[in-house]
This record gives sequence, C-alpha cells and structure tokens, in this order.
Amino acid sequence: MHIHVIPNRDSPPTVLLRESYRDGKTVKKRTLANLSSLPVAQIELIRQVLRGEKLVAPASLLEIDASCHHGHVQAVWLAMQRLGLAQLLCTRPCAERQRVLAMIAARVLSPDSKLATTRWWDTTTLPELFERDACDEQALYAAMDWLLERQDAIQGKLAQRHLQPGGIVLYDLSSSYFEGSTCELAALGYNRDGKRGKLQVNYGLLTDGRGVPVAISVFEGNTADAQTFMPQVAQLRERFGIDEMVLVGDRGMIAQTHIDALRAEAGLQWITALKSGSLRVLASDGALQFGLFDERNLFEFTHVDYPGERLVACRNPELAKMRAHKRQALLEATVALLEPIRQRVAAGRLKGQDRIGLCVGKVLNRYKVGKHLDLEIGDASFAYAVNEARVAQEASLDGIYVIRTAVPRERMDSDDVVRNYKKLSQVEQAFRSMKTVDLEVRPIYHRLADRVRAHLLLCMLAYYVKWHMMQAWRPLLFADEEQAAKAQRDPVAPARRSASALRKVSSRTLEDGTPAHSFDSLLHHLSTIVRNTCHHPGAPAQEATFTLDTAPDAKQLQALELLKTIAV
Repeated sequence: MHIHVIPNRDSPPTVLLRESYRDGKTVKKRTLANLSSLPVAQIELIRQVLRGEKLVAPASLLEIDASCHHGHVQAVWLAMQRLGLAQLLCTRPCAERQRVLAMIAARVLSPDSKLATTRWWDTTTLPELFERDACDEQALYAAMDWLLERQDAIQGKLAQRHLQPGGIVLYDLSSSYFEGSTCELAALGYNRDGKRGKLQVNYGLLTDGRGVPVAISVFEGNTADAQTFMPQVAQLRERFGIDEMVLVGDRGMIAQTHIDALRAEAGLQWITALKSGSLRVLASDGALQFGLFDERNLFEFTHVDYPGERLVACRNPELAKMRAHKRQALLEATVALLEPIRQRVAAGRLKGQDRIGLCVGKVLNRYKVGKHLDLEIGDASFAYAVNEARVAQEASLDGIYVIRTAVPRERMDSDDVVRNYKKLSQVEQAFRSMKTVDLEVRPIYHRLADRVRAHLLLCMLAYYVKWHMMQAWRPLLFADEEQAAKAQRDPVAPARRSASALRKVSSRTLEDGTPAHSFDSLLHHLSTIVRNTCHHPGAPAQEATFTLDTAPDAKQLQALELLKTIAV
C-alpha cells in the first residue's frame, strides 16, 4: 500500500490510499480510501507506517517541565555585553552589580515598579543570563543605593567614551510628575507633562552630538532651566576633565549671564538662540534684513550688541505657516469666549469693573494671546478688539529664528552651526523615550531623594542600551538608514525622511518583503524564542534536566547578528 497525491488544479490535491496488485502480467492499482479530509500531519504519520518506520510518541522521549521567554532577553544581554556595561558599573563582580544589570535590562524590556519587576522576570531567562540571585524589592532598593554611589565614576567613563575635546555637548532639561508629597525634591514648577497641580522633579541630560546619554542630574521641581546650566559646565570640566567643548542649549537654557561666564573660561564655546524679545529688537533697528531671505533661507551677520559672536538668521516657511495658523486659531478661540462675557455685561447680568476683569482675565490666561487684544473694561461696560497692527508685527517674524555662537567660522560654517543647534532634538527624543511607554520614567513613586536620583540614573543607562540597539537594528526598523545624508541636506528646511524610509512606512515592509518593525514589536517577535527545561521520562532521578531553545527564524537570527556589530 502507498499514498498517492493527485494534483487538482486550483483546488487542494486529492490524497488516496492505494494498493498495487497483479492481474496476470498487468500491474494494477485499487483505491482503498480517500484521505483528502485528513490533516497533513496524520497523512504523514500514515505514510511513515506504510514505510515500516517505528512511531514514537513525543511524550515518551521528553517532558517539558517549564518554559521561559528567552529571545528578547538574549538580545538585551548581547547588547549589554557588547557595550561592556558590567565593567562600566564596577570592575569587580558582585551581587549588587548583577541586580543593577538585571534592572537595566528589565527597564528596556518591561518597565515597571521594583515589586512588579521581581515577579515578571522569573517568567523569562533574565535571572539565568544575568546570574541574578534570588532577591526581593528591598534587595533591589539596596542595589539602587549601591548604583548611586558609583554615579560619578560611571558618568566619567561614559564621558571618556563619547565626549571628545572640542566636540559637541548637548544639554537640556525636562521634568516628570511625582506621586506623593514627602520627597524633598518634589515641588510645583513648570509642568511639561500636562499634569496640573502635580509635584514634579526636574532632571537635566548631557549627551554627545549624536544623542548618546553621558550624564544625568536631578534638581528640585521648581528649579529654572538656566539655573541648572553652569553646574553642568563645572561637571564637564572638573569631574570629566574636558577643557574644550562646544555647549549647545536652547534659548531658555543659555542666558546672557552664562555667556559672560563662558567667555571668561578658555576653551568653552556655545551655540544657542536669541529669545523673541531680542529678535524684535534686531528687526526694529534694521539689523535683520528680511530681503536677504529672498536668496537663501539663512544668512550670517554681526551686531554691536553681540561682540565677538556670529548671528545666523534662519527662515522656515513651513514653520511660519504653522505659527500663523496657530495664532489665528487661538485668537478665534479667545474671541469666542470673550463674546459671551460682553453679552452678559450688555444685558446687565455682570457688573463691576473687578468682576468683569476677573472673568476676562481667566479667558486671557487660557490661550495667552491677550497682547493682541485691545480691551476696555468699565463698571457696566466691556469691549474688545483685535489689534491687527500688533498681529501683523508679530506675523512678520513668523518662522524666523536667530542662532548665536562664538565658534570661529573656520571651524564651523553657518550651515553646521544650524545643524548642531538642531541636534538638540536628539536630547528631546531621549526624554520622549525615557518618559513614555519605552522606559516609563514617570510617574515617580520613590519617597527618598537618593532613590529618585538612582531611579533616573537607571533609566538613563537603560536608554543608553536602547540607543545602541536601535542603531544596530536600523535595517529592520522603520528608521531612516540614510543618516550620512543629513549632513548635506538644507539645515533650515523641515526634516524630510529619505525615499527608502518613506517606502518602509507606506508598504510596512522591508526591501526583502518581510515586515518592518518598531523597536517594541521586534523585541516582542524575539520573545517567541522560548527556552524549555526538559527531562527524559523514566530516567533516573539523579539524571539532570536539559534545556531546549526554540529554533530562531531568519528575522530573529538577523536581529541577533546585527547586535554583534555594536561597538564603543
């Protein structure tokens, strides 16, 4: 007997069980059964029986005692090995070092509270790969204290790796809201998370020109941006031993007092931008000649108010349109709220200059466009009008910004000055990654100030690992692979993704036809590689168990191989 498969054009093939017999000198076949309705696996088993092969039940060969997710942990472990993160933390192995490494990996893979982390990672091979001993959340808190004691040494090693004398150093400040009211760092301040009334902590991040994090500093929640800048300069010089550098900060970070202090220090240069008030002064005295934008969207000039500095004026038409549209929308929304107040006053339902002014003030504080309105408030009257002249005056500066720097032209031309200033977006990207679903630095629950500092340091180190993983995985992600081309693009024009990156986004596939991934979806795909703990049924009790990993597919193999290209 044998199995005969008969093709059936566009329909599934017919599978018949047949036997051969001899009729005189003629060999004939008869059909015994139609197996077409059986699953393919059962048909294959029948084929093996007909061949005389011995069938063995899988359960008689091995039994699986436990299964743990392995592939995504292996990926993070491999990246951390390539980065030498263990030696970065401490040259001598110890239980605290292994716990910190495990917490960093857990922050990349599944950010959560310390208690939830101790329950999650036992479902993975993380304890095995990171040689983590049995511990509870209190042991993790102790490991965080151990980590904080080594912060200066760790950041010094990172600065030695990534900051070069005379190179670009980026700095920016952000904040995260705080749950609770007992931490001495928590305070009310400018809330960037949109959580009104929430206490917060501020933290500043230092990176190299590519956005690789080097150091993090934590401040009270009501600390102004500018107050945090000079301590970072002192840290770079005193702790990291970097005497020459170009510091890049936004217009609210590097104030004139800081620039005066930087001038007194040899080897320190800066790139920042003028505030809107200074921009209006340059426009009013004719120093900012708008006609020059007809030839190009940037030009360089000097001014007596900024001796020894280069000013680079830039105009972004797309930004101008966006700001004009936003201003008009805010004005319309404000007028829509002011009109009912005017009607109430006219009908006599709202009287008194103070009461009317209080209602009007609440509206103006909502959208912050009161400077464009002319208001007349009396005891029984209220009138408003949009001041078109002031609107037109502000609109003339839409899309225009001026970057100031003392870096010599022979070292950095105007285009590169603009490009280096716009690199601050790399720090903003780091903040977004740390604060949102990737690493979830917020909300902060720790009660002690040092625990908050250790928590933020832990998140920075996790982002350090993730940054290098994303660079290695660019060919598999939606990310733009043509990074070198950015140095040749128009520095003022809105950023444009390359044609290859746009094809990835539109088709959701790579050039080989396989799906393109986000960082999280690729980790999720790797997590389907499982490590099984098995034993032989009926084997002696003293016989050890063994592990059997899921065979990785082509995409998983490629992802793991790409991580081996990480170098520091």
